[in-house]
Amino acid sequence: MSYLTERRETEKEQRRLEIIEAAERLYATQGWNGLTMDQLAREARLSRALLYVYFRDRNDLHLVIVTRAFGLLQQRFHTAAAHGCGADKIEAIGRAYMAFAHEFPHYFDACARFQAALQPAEGGDTLTACAAAGDAVLAEVVQALEAGRADGSIRPDLGASMATALTLWGFMHGTLQLMTTKSAALARQGLPLQQLADQAILLLRHALCTDPAA
Repeated sequence: MSYLTERRETEKEQRRLEIIEAAERLYATQGWNGLTMDQLAREARLSRALLYVYFRDRNDLHLVIVTRAFGLLQQRFHTAAAHGCGADKIEAIGRAYMAFAHEFPHYFDACARFQAALQPAEGGDTLTACAAAGDAVLAEVVQALEAGRADGSIRPDLGASMATALTLWGFMHGTLQLMTTKSAALARQGLPLQQLADQAILLLRHALCTDPAA
């Protein structure tokens, strides 16, 4: 590859990154439904037509944002699970997921939309990369569960680790959606968000651990 070609590729990738970051800024302030390609063109200071050189449509852009969200979440899970027995790793991962949803609500929303939607028939490499990033997140949970089985802190009768990991994701994701979308209803019940978060972790330990109090 010539120097000129390499430079053009670098500039193209930099512009693509700038578009993604502009989209995330709009997503964080306007929400996904408020993010239009016209707004994005203005935020990125590019023509609307040029956006379609880099992204096929809004769905393509959404998949890229979800991939970045999954990448960050995987890093958070990996760091959270670096120490302790398997049961402690699972609790740390659960709390890391809660912190992620609180710190990056647009990422949490992007992931929720991706998981709730029917998988598109076409997505090409973008969809493949997004699915792989999601699999990497689940792999962190599976590894923590298997570490717990090995060290005796996780019950041995839970069944397949992947099925357990997916069940845990559904439980924690649902709890976080309650915390992010039903805060007023929870307040009417006299239930602080932190109490709900702690209750979710308590239930996890009782469901998974050989010694929940440990």
